[in-house]
Amino acid sequence: QVQLVESGGGLVQAGGSLRLSCAASGRTFSDIYMLGWFRQAPGKEREFVAAVNWSGVYQGDSVKGRFTASRDNAKNTVYLQMNSLKADDTAIYYCAARLGFSTLYYNAGAYEYWGQGTRVTVSS
Repeated sequence: QVQLVESGGGLVQAGGSLRLSCAASGRTFSDIYMLGWFRQAPGKEREFVAAVNWSGVYQGDSVKGRFTASRDNAKNTVYLQMNSLKADDTAIYYCAARLGFSTLYYNAGAYEYWGQGTRVTVSS
């Protein structure tokens, strides 16, 4: 019952910044317990990037100190602020949502709903 639409991807130079957005519809945004960001680069497996729930915010090891997820209930939107971008950040970025409580924010299998993805390309 939740639809997620990512936007904000594009081409950016290494060292630059980009902010991705994920708009949710179908349910009250406050009913979503956790929202996650995952990415998949060509030839690589899906990787946890960041997540936000009602307890805190989290980042994968490869993006700690550079990426931050945030949640804005008033706008029904979750963001991924990406700073100090590197060429190996190039990937398709997906947002995901889970309604019920879970501690497995890093596990893609814990999420019930997924967006279509938005492409991020970082030039070196």
